[in-house]
Amino acid sequence: MCVGQVVFEWNNEKNAKNKKKHGVDFEEAITIFFNMPLRVVFDPDHSEKEDRYIAIGISIKSRTLVVVHCESEDGKLVRIISARKATKNEAKILLGE
Repeated sequence: MCVGQVVFEWNNEKNAKNKKKHGVDFEEAITIFFNMPLRVVFDPDHSEKEDRYIAIGISIKSRTLVVVHCESEDGKLVRIISARKATKNEAKILLGE
């Protein structure tokens, strides 16, 4: 899916499994990247093969989500790995509490 200058991609089978397990599809997950506030941190614990990041933000459905993703070096391609609703503590991180 292309949004502006950024292309988002994901595995459709993984998207279906993620929706069933977490109640969040990747179409909703990408909307956090266009809303504020948004926090993105590097995930060193899961970056052996590729650099992975954890993003916390508010979706178009007003849900606070955690989205694991990786990016191309130029930042124009974002691959979604997983998405779920944030815990209360994660939501506090988003708000800087």
